[in-house]
Amino acid sequence: MLESLRISGIRVPRPVRSLDGRWVVGGWRAERFLSGRPAPRFRDVLAVAFELDRALHNVEAPRFVQERADRYGWLDRLSWDPDADPGGRMGDSDASKMWFELASGRAPIDAARQVIHGDLFGNVLFAGSAPPAVIDFTPLARPAGFASALVVVDAAAWGGAPVSLALEGRDVPGWDQLLRRACLFRLAMVLTHPRATREAVARLTSAITALRPHLG
Repeated sequence: MLESLRISGIRVPRPVRSLDGRWVVGGWRAERFLSGRPAPRFRDVLAVAFELDRALHNVEAPRFVQERADRYGWLDRLSWDPDADPGGRMGDSDASKMWFELASGRAPIDAARQVIHGDLFGNVLFAGSAPPAVIDFTPLARPAGFASALVVVDAAAWGGAPVSLALEGRDVPGWDQLLRRACLFRLAMVLTHPRATREAVARLTSAITALRPHLG
């Protein structure tokens, strides 16, 4: 997919085959180096997310993306599927109660699934006047706009971005529900991580509390 992806105004790393022609060896893949560093340019990162969604609109999600069996895939299903069972892994804290409260407010989103980048925050690089670069592609099969919603939650929790950043996506269909699922996704990720700190939980729950007016 990435070997043929061309996006105006965005640099995308080209994958490199192994000597025997494979893209993935032992679970690892190689990509050509792109210069740049992450920067707190939150609206620019969101603009990249929106543009990437448009570029991937007609890209059918491969089977391995739709049926991810790793932890990331489990967290994705947990945030979207009301029948997915966390199995007691959320614990019993105010943060876990917040998760279940958010989950109870999910409503259907009438939008087609497509390939998205599920971890853009921190993976958009800026280098002077060069176009922004997107690295470390983490594929998920979800509606357009979910990647942007994840950026808003991450930027508010880890980057100190203003909550008003959420207004940038208000024209996206189902935006409030996409934000709700992004909150569920990240909160589940922190609550089920064995090395999550109290500070991480506190920062994320504080950001979600501030985002509540935008969650529908």
